[in-house]
Amino acid sequence: MVKSHMSKVRKARRIQKRVARVGAASISEAERELMSLAGLEVQEGELRLIPGWDEEVSETLKATKAAGDDGRPRLVDTTMLYAPRSGGVKRYLLSKKAWLEANRPGVAHSLVVPGAHHKAGDDGIVQLHATKLPFGDGYRWPTSVRRWGAWVASLNPSIIEAGDPYTPGQGALEAGQRAGCPVVGFCHSDPAGLAALHFGEWAKKPVEKRWARLFGQFDKVISPSRFIARRLEEAGVGNIVIRPLGVEIDTFRPDRGDRDWLLKKLGLPASARLLCFAGRPAREKNIDVLIEAVQALGDPYHLILVGAGAGMPAEERVISLPYEANPKAVARIIASCDAFVHANDKEPFGLIVLEAMACGRPVVGVNAGGVKETVDDTVGQLAKSADPVHYAAAIEALFARDIEALGAAARVRTVERFAWNRVFEDLSSVYAEVSGEPAFAQPGEWKVH
Repeated sequence: MVKSHMSKVRKARRIQKRVARVGAASISEAERELMSLAGLEVQEGELRLIPGWDEEVSETLKATKAAGDDGRPRLVDTTMLYAPRSGGVKRYLLSKKAWLEANRPGVAHSLVVPGAHHKAGDDGIVQLHATKLPFGDGYRWPTSVRRWGAWVASLNPSIIEAGDPYTPGQGALEAGQRAGCPVVGFCHSDPAGLAALHFGEWAKKPVEKRWARLFGQFDKVISPSRFIARRLEEAGVGNIVIRPLGVEIDTFRPDRGDRDWLLKKLGLPASARLLCFAGRPAREKNIDVLIEAVQALGDPYHLILVGAGAGMPAEERVISLPYEANPKAVARIIASCDAFVHANDKEPFGLIVLEAMACGRPVVGVNAGGVKETVDDTVGQLAKSADPVHYAAAIEALFARDIEALGAAARVRTVERFAWNRVFEDLSSVYAEVSGEPAFAQPGEWKVH
């Protein structure tokens, strides 16, 4: 029954695209009936969330339908991992949007994310009202899977990428069935591991089961690292491709560094050894390991936390700087330090690690998770574990070596392996294969037919 409906939807989509190119006069009555039967038209009544918001919903729906009338194949990204202070997932999505616009003019792109209001901007970002999570650092949780799916379907997607296993991820599958298009899931995190960390081992299995059930429904699953791919396989998920994230090498670069400026700003002597971490103050980041390691090492080490120290009590040898929304400002701080430190031993990938390497800074990581796939002894130092004693030993071992040479090697590695251009070329090939739309793999000009 589902396959029969989806085949009708796919055929109706082809008819709809033909209509967009040459006009409605080209289709027969039977084809008109098929388009109606396929249920393509998203009705405004499906999408209202709060009474009294009719105008806001109407204007947003008008914008999404106008976007859906564009004759180009369209990629729709959707996730709830997008907030004012979001980290790697948000940077990945915005970088992809910019890259597609510059390098794939034959492809349209929309991003559907939670927000304070319904709003569709000229930038292709559609915000749908969702309730803000308490203590969630600005993240919002949509409630209706069906409604979310209807909004995504209104954009007439050729392929959908779901960036989480929550309401948007489930809504993406609903939209895919409705639109008759494939849906890929990008696995940015390990929710089962996070559940075990925050609630105990008892929470791991139920979350893992639900996680596997959802990701098992995607036409293709994209993993940023072998670490996450193994976790998916252990949960029973197949059809996985590994595509690492990347870095904006023109934003994160060594010449943004100004050590004298940073020392003066922090009131530290030239002899200080500056260690930096930038990110959210989340438990899995193991900020306490970084603090204990630096306190154990003592003079001349200092730990600079950009955003990650929010709400924490004052600690000796630890300097907390506010969250920086401007990537260039983050790059300036990182490039002005001696080394970047990252103690999360279950990191799915660690985009900020690549950004530090692109700034020409060596990295002290942990020999576990996704970080060990990008950091080795040619670009930094890996601690045996996330134990503060082991981590302090790794920091000392790094400074016994030529940190400038390691930093230079780190820059070369990111440019050669992880520049966004290379990453998105590979990812676009996946989209072309899964969707059957060659435009995803073909750079060139878009001509209106």
